[in-house]
Amino acid sequence: MRIPWELVLSFGLGLVLLYLIGWLLLVPMRFLWRLVAGGLLGGLALLVLNRFGALVGLNVPVNPFTALIVGFLGVPGIALLVALTYLL
Repeated sequence: MRIPWELVLSFGLGLVLLYLIGWLLLVPMRFLWRLVAGGLLGGLALLVLNRFGALVGLNVPVNPFTALIVGFLGVPGIALLVALTYLL
């Protein structure tokens, strides 16, 4: 019994396409998970800032936009939001 080379070639091409489709779907999911995790941690950091900042009159509103800024930028994001809150 002999396996036709066209069948082997099409099977290999199918595996390569399956790998590429999986990779293209996985990369945006990593970005999405990082965005969600950063937003949640940013919101938590802003809540902590507002709790302890209330002692000195420091308050930054917590919303999805500010949470994502802090999630992406970290501590510089908090400093940016504090500066923007009091400059604008």
